[in-house]
Amino acid sequence: MTRRRILVGIGFAAFAMGMLWVGQGLGWVRWPQSSFMIDQRPWITRGSVLAVLGLGLVLYARRTRR
Repeated sequence: MTRRRILVGIGFAAFAMGMLWVGQGLGWVRWPQSSFMIDQRPWITRGSVLAVLGLGLVLYARRTRR
């Protein structure tokens, strides 16, 4: 596996996790039911930052030379 693929995978995972945090912070995603993050506004900001970092990592990995 190449370094580029690993970075894209990590970036995509970070983006997906960030979006989950945003959804939980907004109260749109109520999974798991006992999560302490549901309807807690700080998780919107934290999730947004993580999602942007994940997208940045994907873009960086895709622009590097093969």
